[in-house]
Amino acid sequence: MAAISRGRAAEDRACAHLLSAGLILLERNYYCRRGEIDLVLQDADTLVFVEVRYRRQNSFGSALESVDRRKQARLIAAAQHYLQARTHSARLNCRFDVVAITGQEKTLEWIRHAFTVDPQV
Repeated sequence: MAAISRGRAAEDRACAHLLSAGLILLERNYYCRRGEIDLVLQDADTLVFVEVRYRRQNSFGSALESVDRRKQARLIAAAQHYLQARTHSARLNCRFDVVAITGQEKTLEWIRHAFTVDPQV
């Protein structure tokens, strides 16, 4: 299976998992010059920006570990762009979640509040 189709399958699985937990899908694959957000969902009064990561194995680090500071900064920048473009969403609380899918058995781990925006930046 090609990397793009594996990534898409992981995203589909993550989306289905989050929808079954009661979140509402607002957008998939939000792109802007600053970066991309895999999934944008609403969880009650909270806007949830989700990064989906898939790793076939942990030899080079886990799926969760691959969301490093640089990736977080790109996600935050893309989320800021999203909020500026969709002003109605700016009134909601926001959080960043990561869905990590690992291994041949495709173990899914959903990390709520995976990281926050550093107010010092």
